[in-house]
Formats: sequence, structure tokens, C-alpha cells
Amino acid sequence: MSSARLPGTPRLLRALNDRAALELLLSKGPLTRAQLGELTGLSKVTASQLVERLEERGLVERVGEQAGGRGPNAQMYAVVPATAYVVGVEAGPQHVVAGVADITGRIVGRTDVSIGEGDDPVKVVHAAVVEAAGEAGAPIDRIRRIVLGTPGLVDPKSGEITFAWDLPRWHRGLLTALREDLGRPVAFENDVNLAAIAEQHSGAALGAKDFVLVWLDRGVGTAVVLGGRLHRGSVGAAGEIGYLPVAGTQVSRDASRRAKSGFRMLTDAAAVKTVARSHGFKAAGAGEAIRAAIAAGTAGSPFLDELARRISLGVASVGLVLDPELVVLAGEIGQAGGADLAQRVQHEVAAIAVVSPRVVATEVSSEPVLNGAILTGLDAVREEVFGDTA
Repeated sequence: MSSARLPGTPRLLRALNDRAALELLLSKGPLTRAQLGELTGLSKVTASQLVERLEERGLVERVGEQAGGRGPNAQMYAVVPATAYVVGVEAGPQHVVAGVADITGRIVGRTDVSIGEGDDPVKVVHAAVVEAAGEAGAPIDRIRRIVLGTPGLVDPKSGEITFAWDLPRWHRGLLTALREDLGRPVAFENDVNLAAIAEQHSGAALGAKDFVLVWLDRGVGTAVVLGGRLHRGSVGAAGEIGYLPVAGTQVSRDASRRAKSGFRMLTDAAAVKTVARSHGFKAAGAGEAIRAAIAAGTAGSPFLDELARRISLGVASVGLVLDPELVVLAGEIGQAGGADLAQRVQHEVAAIAVVSPRVVATEVSSEPVLNGAILTGLDAVREEVFGDTA
């Protein structure tokens, strides 16, 4: 049977062409009808009809003119930024940060709300979302998705938080409560997974299909990306490397998972500050101590070497199971250590294991969790808005 006889085929082709044009306008900026035709392979007539359809639907608008030859200037078109908005939220033990982005990905509003002991998480998130939306001038009914990054476990099946070390009041049932309170689609995602999405989009993992992001900060964890997609595991615990039993560290049998043990005892911010002091580097934070050691040159090498040996125990364990092409060190410790620490870790892993992945420092310098939340929301919203082009 020829494709021409299939019902709905012309409509499907129009939808595919419209989607391709919208993606081009997002990635390449304002374009003329002729340029859209050239980039999509469509005729001038078809490209003009496409632009008219998208204008009628309020998805594109004229934003200027391009001077040409002897004829009139060509109209330039771009995606209407206010078509839809997404909100990314990063939840921490002391504050919640919310950022609003329009459908082009431009962040147009941001707020930071402090969390007091005993504060209701629904009220805190509500305040952050409403304040950020107000700053952005984004009507609540134009917000198509809210993605909230949280430490701990998020059940891949239900989408609920099942355990959050730093946020004991965040629990099952919170997802439904937030959806009812805000009246908008809300999704939870593990914060380290969101950092990996940001790294994959515009950081050190750009173009990598298989990589592991190791988050070293107040908490310790990993995000696993296989075949370009996040691997969460059956209960969302894939990558919880902080609980990895390591010889010489305390192994807790606390079923509540709140006891500190395993790999985290060697590599979290508190542990790094202790090691730094033992080597003569006293600082208010782990990142400051690491930067001071790097600036000290050879005098800082013993501390950095010990830190690299500690980190390599976790990286080698993950490497032997997954054999990734790339490991990204992120969080306060990974960022502060930069290429110096990453190279030391790579050397140590190659010395103790039969795998030797490339180890690099994060290249996402600011708010990776928040940016990952916004990117996740944008992917879903663009699919909804751009996919409905019939």
C-alpha cells in the first residue's frame, strides 16, 4: 500500500515539518521563510504555509527584517517566548531556589526562599514558585511543568520521594499535595541526576553517551547515564554511592538509612575538611581548603593525593561495574579540585582497577541542579507544545 493512501499522512507530515521548523528557530535564532525552507528542504510555498500555520497558533512571531537584494526585506520569525513556561526548583536543607524559563530556555525569573525548622514544604515550594513566576511576569496558567530537584530517593514508578537525608519533612504524599496546591504538573527528580542532565547538555559530558557524574559535597552520590539516558534503578537508588561499604570505614546496619557510613565517610565535605586540617590546610569549607592546596603547589600535593586516593575507591567501584567512558567530578569538591584533582583521581583509578575511564571536572559552574530541573521541564513542555501541531 502506498503511503499516499494512509489516512492522516498529510496531517502527520505537516506536524513533523512544523516541529522541525520550531526546533530550528530555537537552535538557530530568528530565520526567514526562505531560510526555513532551505534548512528543512521544503519548497518556498510549503515553508510559507508552515510559517502561517505557526503564526496562527501563536507559536511564532515576526521579530524584524533581513535586508536583501533589490526586492523588499524578508521578514524574520522566532518562537514566541511566552508560549509556555517551566519552573525548576532546587530544594536544600536551608532554602529552596526556583527559576522560571520561557519556552526558549531563557531564565526570566528567580527567587530564593529560606526554610525554617518545621516549615511545611508545600508552603515553601508554593512561595518559591509564585515569587519566581511573579518576577518573570509569567501567568500561572502558562506554567506547563514544575520540576523539583531533591536529595535522596525518588521512586521511578510513583514519582514520590521515598527518602531524603536532609529533608525529613519531605515524604510520600508530598507530590500529590503540591500538584493540588499549585494546580500544575509537578515532578520530582534526584538532584544529582539533574546535575548530570546539565552536564550532558552544556558541560563536560556534552556528547557522551555513557558517563557517571560523581557528586562530592555535603552529600555524596552518583548519576549514571547509559546510552544517553539516566539509569535510576528499580527503586531510584542507582548511584547512591555514599552508602557503598568501604574497607576501613564504619558499615551501618541502620535500616532507616540515616546513619553515616561507607564511602561518604571518606569523601563528603566534612571528611575533606578534616583531612585538609591534618595536612595544615584550615579553611571554612572543603572547597576553600582544596583551592588553597592547589595554590600551594608541591606543599599541597600530599593532601590532594590522599583525597584522590579516597575518591578513587568509589570511582573504581563504579567503573568496574559500568565501565563508563567518562567520569565527571562535581559538587563543591569536584568543582574546587578542577583538572588537578581529576587527573590525580584518574591516575589512582588506573593503578587499582582494570578500568581507566577519563576523569574530568565539572564544567557547569553555576547551579547545575536548578539548570538540570529547567532543562528536564523544557524537554517535556516542548514535546507537549510542539508535538501538538495538527
